[in-house]
Amino acid sequence: MKLKEAHSIYFVGIGGIGMSALAKYFHMQGKLVAGYDKTPSTITNSLEDLGVAIHFEDSISSIPTAFNVAEKTIVIYTPAIPKSSNILNHFRNNHFTILKRSEALDEITRDTFCFAVAGTHGKTTTSSILGHLLKTCNASMTAFVGGITENYKSNLILNGDAVSVVEADEFDRSFLKLHPDVICITSMDADHLDIYGEAAAITESFNEFANKISDKNNVFVRNGLPLAGKTYGIADHSDYSIESLKIQD
Repeated sequence: MKLKEAHSIYFVGIGGIGMSALAKYFHMQGKLVAGYDKTPSTITNSLEDLGVAIHFEDSISSIPTAFNVAEKTIVIYTPAIPKSSNILNHFRNNHFTILKRSEALDEITRDTFCFAVAGTHGKTTTSSILGHLLKTCNASMTAFVGGITENYKSNLILNGDAVSVVEADEFDRSFLKLHPDVICITSMDADHLDIYGEAAAITESFNEFANKISDKNNVFVRNGLPLAGKTYGIADHSDYSIESLKIQD
């Protein structure tokens, strides 16, 4: 079953910054949305204010009845959820359609012109700026941001569905499931070593991601990274370089 066909969307780990943006998106698309998270938070409170049903017990009996029908419900989960989760195993054992967050993002954005921003740091800031620029230009666009933007007070900027902006998360190699049209890579530090084991594996994964686009004119990388593409930087002779930068007040 495709996301467009689903009547209900249930989120396991709905309070995560990336998961909650998807939950808001589907709620605004008119889907029935609910989910589980470990603890209440400002994010879960904001979703409940929209009318999204959330519970905080890892209990099968807490799942709303409307979301316990496999033919009508798609389950989206974050890899941060432990494999021992009672709720996630219930859905698996009963043959629900289950997607990782990255798989859901790919399905949403596959028919859009997709800007994907990756990097071990800097991707939330960059995605926010790009989403704001597109919104200000009144583009038909949706941006899924990994943080709450100060001006929109949200991690979702919604103004249509022709263009998408997504944070391409390297955790669990999730970004390799995306199909972007333009890529930006802001940084590539030795992070998530619990997943990758060593820094060389991170570099290999980012290279694989960058190579999803054959035209390197559509790949933008921070100057100094060992990746092929257009470079950007600050007063460093990059292809795109900020010169005479001044910071006041």
